Amino acid sequence: MTETVRVVLVDDEWLVRAGLATMLSGAAGIEVAGEAGDGANVADLVRSARADVVLMDIRMPGTDGIVATGRLRDLPVAVLVLTTFDNDELVRRALRAGADGYLLKDTPPADIVAAIHRAARGEPTLSPAILRKLMARMTGADETRRAKAAAALATLTETERRVADAVGEGLSNAEIAAAQFMSVATVKSYVSRVLVKLGAANRVQIALTIRDADGSLS
Repeated sequence: MTETVRVVLVDDEWLVRAGLATMLSGAAGIEVAGEAGDGANVADLVRSARADVVLMDIRMPGTDGIVATGRLRDLPVAVLVLTTFDNDELVRRALRAGADGYLLKDTPPADIVAAIHRAARGEPTLSPAILRKLMARMTGADETRRAKAAAALATLTETERRVADAVGEGLSNAEIAAAQFMSVATVKSYVSRVLVKLGAANRVQIALTIRDADGSLS
């Protein structure tokens, strides 16, 4: 990354925000551009701060992090949930609201910094503990959601489906480009089309749609 990633911190505990701000102030290529104590006015803050990434707590008084994440779907910003809660339902709700990643607050600082840079590049991130729990619960999507996901995927062209499957496997744009013999710019164009056709907010939601269609994530 050659450009500085502008980060907004959203957490109702000022000590947490202060700790994150101190940690990130020493990280290369990251600037803390704003802070908020709840999710009520995050969209306005993101616009004024020209933020690239939001670190979002979930449980906050007033507007919680999931509602606030949903309000950011139409803005060019990535949302990383950073919370103490590893509840499965909260994880799914956050990802379906448009979060680009879900990290626990015990994540090592270096991993948080790396996740911020990945989010700014459009790459999803899950804490290892969260990923293990989701994989352990891959017991089959309900029939309604499976049918809806399959119908959405059926609207994709053959090439779009290959790109979608690659996104679902967690490949970056550069890795997809190499595997599909495309330029990175072409891959970005295909990913954008897939997002529109699936009504997805980000790459995580593409992966969720594919898993739903396969009946692999309840």
